[in-house]
Amino acid sequence: MNNKRRDFLKLFGLLGLGSISAGRIEAASNTNSGQTGLPTFNMNNYRAPKVDTVRIGFIGLGNRGAAAVTRINYLQGVSINGLCDIRRERVQLVNNNLKGTLQKPVLFSGSESGWQELCRRDDIDVVYICTHWALHVPIAKYAMKHGKHVALEIGTAASVEECWDLVAASETSKRHCIFLENCCYDFFELLTLNMARQGFFGEIVHCEGAYIHDIADSLFDKDKRYNLWRLRENAKRNGNLYPTHGLGPICNIMNINRGDRLNYMVSMSSDDFTLKELEKEAYSKDNTTFRPFSNSRFRGNMNTSIIRTHKGKTIMLQHDTSSPRVYSRLHLVSGTKATAQKYPLPGKISIGHEGWLNDEEMKKLEESYTLPLVKKIGDMAKQIGGHGGMDFLMDWRWVDCLRNGLTIDHNVYDAALWRAIGPLSEKSVANRSTAVNIPDFTRGNWSTNKPLDFSINHKNLTGVKEIK
Repeated sequence: MNNKRRDFLKLFGLLGLGSISAGRIEAASNTNSGQTGLPTFNMNNYRAPKVDTVRIGFIGLGNRGAAAVTRINYLQGVSINGLCDIRRERVQLVNNNLKGTLQKPVLFSGSESGWQELCRRDDIDVVYICTHWALHVPIAKYAMKHGKHVALEIGTAASVEECWDLVAASETSKRHCIFLENCCYDFFELLTLNMARQGFFGEIVHCEGAYIHDIADSLFDKDKRYNLWRLRENAKRNGNLYPTHGLGPICNIMNINRGDRLNYMVSMSSDDFTLKELEKEAYSKDNTTFRPFSNSRFRGNMNTSIIRTHKGKTIMLQHDTSSPRVYSRLHLVSGTKATAQKYPLPGKISIGHEGWLNDEEMKKLEESYTLPLVKKIGDMAKQIGGHGGMDFLMDWRWVDCLRNGLTIDHNVYDAALWRAIGPLSEKSVANRSTAVNIPDFTRGNWSTNKPLDFSINHKNLTGVKEIK
């Protein structure tokens, strides 16, 4: 190891013993990108009254919803009080999985009337939304109007306007909109977040994120997703349809909405070279089911979007779910002193062009910079599972925040901003990659909002039931 590398690791090994600070970032100028009006209430710093037992109702019991019920049931201090899905058989299946536990949820099925009745119940504090994307905002708005916090699964927005509606609903009701971006709780992403907070990377210059996952065949599988809802999204939209996995951890590191803001973006898509052929094949086997898609112009295989922040930093996002590529949720952090990258490699760190740090050096960095949150809950999360444990870590975290009256990690402004990248990318693609402004959903509060604080220095930590 050369002297530069040895001195660098020695210096930042000492600095790395700390964890994320909640100190304020120096205020920057207030730019509102043409938006008018002032926030009715700033949800970024809001601490809702403590809820000793968090009573949850689940709406949408497909793949993600059913898995969420299983994870939540491991937590102490929660009560599963409602289950709802348009398909009665899904409700019965998930409820059957709770037999033998103390959970006795009320069951709902059917369309709008079912989820509305669940949202109106007095014995529910949080509505956990796992439906298809088109219902996310209508249910969230209705639930918050009726006094419920919402935990909102990831997806993209149908329009920027519905993102503003989500912000208004949360601010007006003073109810949290907890955005369930699980990748923000993956272990390497949390490690690099703490390293960034402690100055290891120097000034962050550029970050990259992606969702590259070949799910093309599953889009045409009638048993995978209710009413082929995700195929419908791919048949009518052309842009980045799944931006938040790559963007969320990057925004945390760059203090977006909490010291910096996304300013404008350009987006470009390739043509479609696979989905139309798969549609023709599916149509030849089942012309009734796939007739609505016969005239569709499917989104391009690869979408690449470039974003510039108010402070002059840049982000590259990519989306491709229909090419035969190796899975990648690219997470790249480039600073003036060091670089981190996960995918296609395992998580690696570099302090120069000589190459990546070796396994022994990486182990020392992990020992120095792993958050107390991960040290406390990480092994347990890996045992319970959910994308390697990050899903459980995410759910444990927001439940613990509600039970202790803490600010939540990812609020309505994050939900609105990250989801808005979808329709904004479509607008840019449709106009030959013209730059589009990105709204400031905090309406100026980004310049004084506190950065994320993942500390767990309170005493009433949420417990976990025995893992069988």
